Amino acid sequence: MGRLIRKKTTIKKKSKNPDLDASASVEKGADSIKSSAPSRDAKAKTILPLMKKSSAGTKTSAGKQKKNFIDKSLQFLREVKIELKKVTWPSRKQTLGSTVVVIVLVMIISLFLGMADFGLSSLIRVVLR
Repeated sequence: MGRLIRKKTTIKKKSKNPDLDASASVEKGADSIKSSAPSRDAKAKTILPLMKKSSAGTKTSAGKQKKNFIDKSLQFLREVKIELKKVTWPSRKQTLGSTVVVIVLVMIISLFLGMADFGLSSLIRVVLR
């Protein structure tokens, strides 16, 4: 299964005049600064576990990869077995009948193509002489 990717939160654009931003934050007072601090901590708490999981997933040993490959292969073969049980197989009589039809059609088509080839090659010989 793939990892879930969280949507990044948008960051407010900085205004072109930094003096206005500084004066606006001073006017808001210390209460607004305190209220914004917990949101940063909350963001850090949600981002750090994601970073740890992604970095831990990249450090897999060769033994684990080999075991994972074998497990996936065995699971695939089990699923193939289950699907093959669902197949409706033709009877022996149906199989022989279909085989005879295919062989007869191949002979008819090969005879037609052989005659067309012989006719066209003889026509080309006559034209070239």
